[in-house]
Amino acid sequence: MKTTYKIDPAHSSAHFIVRHLMITNVRGGFTSVQGSVVYDPDDLSGSSIDVIIDVNSLNTSDASRDGHLKSAEFLDVEKYPTITFKSKTISKEADGDLLAKGDLSIHGVTKEVSLEVEGPTGEEKDPWGNVRIGASAVTKIKRSEFGLTWNAALESGGFLIGDDLKLELDVSLIKG
Repeated sequence: MKTTYKIDPAHSSAHFIVRHLMITNVRGGFTSVQGSVVYDPDDLSGSSIDVIIDVNSLNTSDASRDGHLKSAEFLDVEKYPTITFKSKTISKEADGDLLAKGDLSIHGVTKEVSLEVEGPTGEEKDPWGNVRIGASAVTKIKRSEFGLTWNAALESGGFLIGDDLKLELDVSLIKG
């Protein structure tokens, strides 16, 4: 049975992980995640995922870095205020998890990516009477393919920021 769920922004988040100075990972996230999921476990062809992330909600726990990432040198939040994902197909993998293929748009560039989806969980009723499910998804992209090319060379060789970017999405979904 096809059911529509709305992403609960208060209990959902998107995160990224990127290599810094070629020695460690820097993590950041976005606190404003919205959208909807249509889910039919018996007919995944009728299922869909639509996510909108507010780039202004970026937070890396360093205000200076956040400002730089929001600037025209990186995400250019004034020109491109959102990151979006819109699924084209959803299929079940051999391990039971889902694979959602769709269009990811970042910085004015749209590329097809595959999200590995863990879940969704079974439905649970929260203390306020809402019926919820949850899911997590992950993908890896090359930031340069989305026009995010700013970098600085290091004296020892290599670059300040890695090109590989891991994106993670954790959502709580409310039925209805």
